[in-house]
Parts: sequence; C-alpha cells; structure tokens
Amino acid sequence: MFREMARIKKQLPKEECIELLTKELRGVLSVLGDDDYPYGMPINHYYCPEDGKIYFHGGTSGHKIDAIRRHDKASFCVFDQGYRKEGEWALSIRSVIVFGRIEIVEDHARALEISRKLSYKFTSDEKYISDEIEHAGVRVLCFALVPEHITGKLVNES
Repeated sequence: MFREMARIKKQLPKEECIELLTKELRGVLSVLGDDDYPYGMPINHYYCPEDGKIYFHGGTSGHKIDAIRRHDKASFCVFDQGYRKEGEWALSIRSVIVFGRIEIVEDHARALEISRKLSYKFTSDEKYISDEIEHAGVRVLCFALVPEHITGKLVNES
C-alpha cells in the first residue's frame, strides 16, 4: 500500500525516526482540504512513546478540523536543522514522513493531559502551563495521528 523509498541507502532506522518525532518542535500536517486541495499547515506536536501516536491541539472549528472530520487520512512531516560536514557547503538533513489516520481525542481530561505534555516541549514553567490550560483548556481540541507507515531519510543537498 505504501511505497518503498527509491534511495533505500538513505533510509533512517525506525529508532532515528522516533527520535526526530520526539525531539523536533513542529512539522507540517497535510490533510485533504476544501474541494480536495491538499492543505498543509505548520503545527506543534507531541509524540507519545506509550501508544506511538502523534498528538496535536487546536481550536474546535476551522479549515483543519473541517478537513479532518471529512477525511481522516493525513501525512505529517518533520525535519531537523541539518548539519554541514567540515569544508562542505551542503546541508545534510534528516526528515520523517508519517502516513496515518486522524482520530479526535474525545476524552477532555486526556486532551488537557496531552496539551500539558505538548507544552513541556517549549517550557517547564508550571505556572504558565497551568494558567494556559485553566483559561484556554475549555476551547482546546486534541487529535492524534495514528501511524500506518513511517519512513525517514538523510539527504545531502549537494
């Protein structure tokens, strides 16, 4: 169902893919939007090692949510900042693409827990996180990408 990588020698091991999904702060979530146009958006995420799902949060309405409710298939891409080998101009960049299906987190207490874990990627300020959840938590909607296929690769720009 999913294509194999054409340049298999550049493929990252699954552990390295998970590391990128865990470490990187944001990626691009792509869904099937209005009139079946692809709709990709930069978005923060939280990779949960316990269940292997990638969690996101957002408002309860809008283009993204309408698209997800219409069609649950999505892809998510993250990539690192890259590095240069000494004496080279080209960057070497690791990227991961995840294909899967989106599910809405119906349990609001779980959605707030996910929001808290996502916040820890950006700050350890407990007061700030608690205040945000207290004031905006009633309006938050969390959803998860349930991976069906994960692939990563290392590309050198030269």
